[in-house]
Amino acid sequence: MRLIRGLHNLRPGDRGCVATIGNFDGVHLGHRAVFRRLLARGRALGLPATVITFEPQPMEFFAPDRTPARLTRLREKLKALADCGIARVMILEFGPRLAAVAPPDFVRRLLLEGLGVRYLLVGDDFRFGQGRGGDYALLRSMGAAAGAAGAAGFEVEDQHTITQGDERISSTRVREALARGDLDQARRLLGRPYRMQGRVGHGDRRGRTIGFPTANLDLHRRVSPLRGVFAVRVHGLGGAPHPGVANIGTRPTVGGQGCRLEVHLFDFDQDLYGRHLEVEFSLRLRDEQRFDSFETLRRQIALDAAAARAFLARTEADAADHWRPTL
Repeated sequence: MRLIRGLHNLRPGDRGCVATIGNFDGVHLGHRAVFRRLLARGRALGLPATVITFEPQPMEFFAPDRTPARLTRLREKLKALADCGIARVMILEFGPRLAAVAPPDFVRRLLLEGLGVRYLLVGDDFRFGQGRGGDYALLRSMGAAAGAAGAAGFEVEDQHTITQGDERISSTRVREALARGDLDQARRLLGRPYRMQGRVGHGDRRGRTIGFPTANLDLHRRVSPLRGVFAVRVHGLGGAPHPGVANIGTRPTVGGQGCRLEVHLFDFDQDLYGRHLEVEFSLRLRDEQRFDSFETLRRQIALDAAAARAFLARTEADAADHWRPTL
């Protein structure tokens, strides 16, 4: 997958594509439906599919104190886009300069002169440019006008709302499901279990003193979509995922600052510092809470670990029974 960071990094070979524009936070089933449609149109035209996205996301620029929780950091999003078969991703730095671009200039500089878009697929509520003044009607008129003038214009299609039953599939709904600990609902909307990635960094090593050493991962998010204690499966250690129990929060018992993901891996005693791991959340066990002593905390972690072991063992056994061939 080719990653293009800004218009100044465009190459001549990047011109001519089918494209879509959006945040695509979470890369949920609705987004995947957009990508399937885009890829099909690209095959019909013999053109690569390009996803145009923003970093940071616009809301993180306009209202950093009210920004919603990130479902995917950039690295996670790019991996998910590659898994969907996307050939190219253009990342636009969202800041004062981009926010001030008039909608017609955005279309001309990015879509017509920059990428040479021949087909554009956008959501039914897509807005862009200064004051969010650009919309589907402007895209359609400018794409058609460029073609009528003898240039390579573009066709625009509206990707209507993707629903699950009677409800819209959206990043907001995924966030709401995660916030209330409904991992099953989040999985149905995403089309996969919810995961977070991160590199293991140095912690305060308090977990070792009470018999539960943890791998500490930086969330790389201003706001975490999850809080609490979870049964998890950890990918990135080779072979099958490894079971464990995780806490996401501020660690109030030790007066922690900032939100951190801490994972205790069962029956595992290796140095993980610097390793890149992917944590899959399987069951929410409880809220994070403050304990009066380390001994009380230790006893609660032991109970959490036992509950997580039992749940993960049971679900693995159920999966094995489901897939066992009949003779």
